[in-house]
Amino acid sequence: MDYILCDENAIYYECGYSSDNALFIRCGSEAFFITDGRYSIEAQESIRGAEVVTAADLVAAARLLLKKNKIKKIAFDPKEWNVMDFEKLSAKSSLYFREIPDFSKKKRIIKNDEELLIIAKAVKLGKKAFKSLAKEIRQNGFGKDEYALTYLAKSILSDFGRYDLSFDPIVAIDSDAAKPHALPTDKRLKNGDLLLVDAGLKYKRYCSDRTRTVFAGKDFNFNTKQQFRSKKIQKAYDTVLRAHDHAIAKARSGMKARQVDALTRDIIEKEGFGKFFVHSTGHGVGLDIHEMPVISSRSDTIIEDGMVYTIEPGIYIPGEFGIRIEDMVAMIDGKAMVL
Repeated sequence: MDYILCDENAIYYECGYSSDNALFIRCGSEAFFITDGRYSIEAQESIRGAEVVTAADLVAAARLLLKKNKIKKIAFDPKEWNVMDFEKLSAKSSLYFREIPDFSKKKRIIKNDEELLIIAKAVKLGKKAFKSLAKEIRQNGFGKDEYALTYLAKSILSDFGRYDLSFDPIVAIDSDAAKPHALPTDKRLKNGDLLLVDAGLKYKRYCSDRTRTVFAGKDFNFNTKQQFRSKKIQKAYDTVLRAHDHAIAKARSGMKARQVDALTRDIIEKEGFGKFFVHSTGHGVGLDIHEMPVISSRSDTIIEDGMVYTIEPGIYIPGEFGIRIEDMVAMIDGKAMVL
């Protein structure tokens, strides 16, 4: 199949290099990486299996290559392209442009052994960073607001610039944790607060993703064993943890993704918190922080060995508190292995 890509991670997956201004074309056995002069030297040094084409106008260069190679039909992902660039690419062209949404993510849904090792390393680095973050918060974090704690999380997760982050960390205290994608506020951390941290880092471009919710006492840690003063919070926390552990223990290759979602959702619903579980159980992780498969109640994707995804049930009670526990798993020999 002939295809054209413009997403950075999609291109990286094809040839081992990408930049913020590049196109990739596969024409049969030939491949072309099109970029501008700022990246041509690095591209020549790093690209595998593709010819580097340097051009000031990438779309015009792509049109010329497609015409030169007598391509009649080409696949593309409509989610990657902005309207202006696609109209420029396809205007007055006799080419048939075949829309395949999530084209690259579908190709990347099964991770090979090398990818699994890289992702596992990213997860282990993330776990180590969480441990360092807990120590720093114990020593210097109480009294600081969520802005300062978020900055602290960014610094430690990145190892002070050594690693890119998978996304901006979420650091939320008490009622702010009821917002699944909470933004920082001026709320300050006090002894005895509930603290939720969702963060990850990249290793060799592959992402990690982890969430912990803790009772922020003077000697707290980010382990899953937590004791809260409030019986309501404790019940919710124990429910989320049980849902999290159950899904990891029972997920199997051959299941549909919605069946994996049900492993967490059924437990939370039976405990009376169903309406407070407002997102899907998980998502794939790889070069992008959100990939396939989507572990939701609507997904009929068949789970297969080599897939990597999160298990992250949650309970969010507006104005009170939120709880989420998240780990990444890989399907290996039919079972979910925590990375």
